[in-house]
Amino acid sequence: MSPDLPSGGEAATARAVIDESGVLVDWNEGARRLLGYTPEEVEGRPVADLLVLGGAGHPPRPSGDRWSGTLELRHRDGRTLSVWLLAHHRQRAPANGAGDWLLVTPLGDPGPRPQDDPLMRSALALSPCATAVYDTDLRLHGVNDAMADVIGLPEDRIRGLLLSEIGGKPENEEMERHLREVLASGERRDVQTYMRSGGEEHAHAWLARLAPLTDDAGRVHGACLTAHDFSDQYLARERLQLVNEASVRIGSTLDVTRTAQELADVCVPALADFVSVDLLDPSQDGAEPYPRSLTAPVSLRRAAHQSVNPGSPEAVIRPGQVDVYPASSPQADSLVAGRTIVAPDDRATLAEWLGWDRRREQRIHEYGIHSTMSVPIQARGATLGVAVLTRFRRPDPFTADDVLLAEEVTARAAVCIDNARRFSRERETALALQRSLLPRTLPLTAALEAASRYLPAARAGVGGDWFDVIPLSGMRVAMVVGDVVGHGIQASATMGRLRTAVRTLADIDLAPDELLTHLDDLVVRLSAEAGQDGTTGEVGATCLYAVYDPISRRCTLARAGHPPPVMMTPGTRPRQIKLPAGPPLGLGGLPFESAVVDLPEGTVLGLYTDGLIENRERDVGVSHQLLCDALAGSGGSSLNEACDRILHALLPACGVADDVALLLARTYGLPASQVTTWDIPADPALVAAIRKQVVGQLDTWRLSEAAFTVELVVSELVTNAIRYGDRPIRLRLIHDAATLICEVSDASHTAPHLRRARTFDEGGRGLLLVAQLTQRWGSRHTPDGKTIWAELSLTDE
Repeated sequence: MSPDLPSGGEAATARAVIDESGVLVDWNEGARRLLGYTPEEVEGRPVADLLVLGGAGHPPRPSGDRWSGTLELRHRDGRTLSVWLLAHHRQRAPANGAGDWLLVTPLGDPGPRPQDDPLMRSALALSPCATAVYDTDLRLHGVNDAMADVIGLPEDRIRGLLLSEIGGKPENEEMERHLREVLASGERRDVQTYMRSGGEEHAHAWLARLAPLTDDAGRVHGACLTAHDFSDQYLARERLQLVNEASVRIGSTLDVTRTAQELADVCVPALADFVSVDLLDPSQDGAEPYPRSLTAPVSLRRAAHQSVNPGSPEAVIRPGQVDVYPASSPQADSLVAGRTIVAPDDRATLAEWLGWDRRREQRIHEYGIHSTMSVPIQARGATLGVAVLTRFRRPDPFTADDVLLAEEVTARAAVCIDNARRFSRERETALALQRSLLPRTLPLTAALEAASRYLPAARAGVGGDWFDVIPLSGMRVAMVVGDVVGHGIQASATMGRLRTAVRTLADIDLAPDELLTHLDDLVVRLSAEAGQDGTTGEVGATCLYAVYDPISRRCTLARAGHPPPVMMTPGTRPRQIKLPAGPPLGLGGLPFESAVVDLPEGTVLGLYTDGLIENRERDVGVSHQLLCDALAGSGGSSLNEACDRILHALLPACGVADDVALLLARTYGLPASQVTTWDIPADPALVAAIRKQVVGQLDTWRLSEAAFTVELVVSELVTNAIRYGDRPIRLRLIHDAATLICEVSDASHTAPHLRRARTFDEGGRGLLLVAQLTQRWGSRHTPDGKTIWAELSLTDE
């Protein structure tokens, strides 16, 4: 017997609730009508009492959130009913508390739905989903009201047209192709497109669901297109993608112009059709580099621009040029207000400015620019410039969401631009310091000619590389190349202190190994001083020091953790000079060793820092070979040309990763005819004879005009050596075209001291007289004692 079928209301559904233990806890009127039990008869009883044992199906189990199936249930009068049930598992609060199962089933059979069902027909017509039906020829069969609104035309006007004929756009032709493939394959398809339909003012993002329409036999009789507007999700995804792209692409380097160009590139065409980035020039008066507030007119320098048109023909000014923007311009108005300003109609809202600037007015008319957005570029409370975004190809104006997106992207770029300018200022300061510490010109000496190059690192900043050529006594010359660990102003300052120390130690004529020992002590002290400021205190450096004597044509070298030099003697290929490596400066307490190398006249020495040969893309051995090849290929060219050739062969065109210092020197020998030596007996009575021999030698050299001064100097130096020195005593005269040097050597290690004699003193005026008569004088220790020397200029200067 069938249960009474209600016409509606709560009893139209049989509903019961079972707790987690399988006990019925709720039983509605529909359930009573279905099985005949009243709530009082079943509530509190196990649900298993209502199941027919061995019947089809299984009751719901507490696994998953939903179950459906057919069960054999027992009616109150003993009959068995097959009932389809839908069960939902419901979780109670708190989340880990007990839940229950809700069981429902509809009562009665509504029968087949009429083919011309007015309810379904009304639902299709009034559905918010835009729907269109096409026949097998893809001619429009009908649309609902939502689709008619999207198309912007009534159904009776467009019925029978193809989709491409209704829309008339390339996107419509593409959609028609997809519909034709759906008809041919009989399979559903989803297509996404971004377009403006005939009934829309702005472009929207559409998800089109295409499905074949079939009869009961499965034959395809047409196709259905349902369009869903998902513009909000599409735009959110596009904005997220643009912000992510901006974070990756903007700020790839610490270059202001490059960063500004990256900002323009990111915004075109994703946000605008043309973007210009104009920046304020930093203040040069020592005040804050960027103003906190601005007043019109404003001078801006074009840093970058980008356009959907190749070559950016819309631009009025070129990158690097400066233009003045009056109060009515979007650039000035935005900067003065300190916020983004959107001009929805350029020709109407910017009439005053365009009347002042006819070139821009012409470009706006020529390209149809209809919307402008000006976004200030601000970072750390300062205004850096402005980005102007314009649209002419995209028909829709800028929206509030576009403003938020442009401000976020510009804010990211502003921080990168500010970082780049801060880096540039620090780099320029360090470069200025470095240039002031490095020799601007190399001294001209009779011992050698020299040429040098210094290249700061492209990204890491200025470092502590340095080089120097130092004239020494006896026509000798010292060459030094060094490298302080690190980059920036601190490294440059440390380099300056070390270069000064090397010059001071060179003036007292220390041997290369002794000089490096003293320099090592200095670096240890500098490191300790740095540690007192709360830093790590780790100051390190490498150095190569060489002394060349043009008389003996020998070079004495020592290095402290520095790359060995290369040498090219006339007629041979360049090769490395094998030197004891020595520890880097700053370790303290470790010895340094010197090596002596004979250098024939015309030998080219190459001293350099590790930035020249260390490269991530090749082995150091390969770099050494390239260096030797480049030096060999320089042939008879000048040293300056050889420097350029070496840098071109070893360094990339895009800039070096580390500082590079290069010093090339070509050695000369002093002919024996320009050097004369006498052994001096320890007898003051023979000083007059020595003076006579010196005058005779000067006559031979045709330097008689200097005879009087030289005679006095020789007399004083020889007399002092006889009185206070130890034998053997030796006198040497050396001259070139510009200088005459007098040297007196003895076996005593006691250094002379210049003092001012009192009026009644009988002596003590010898060295004072020498100092007054010569360009410079000094003493140096030798393995056998000491040498007192004095230089006289042979020129009119």
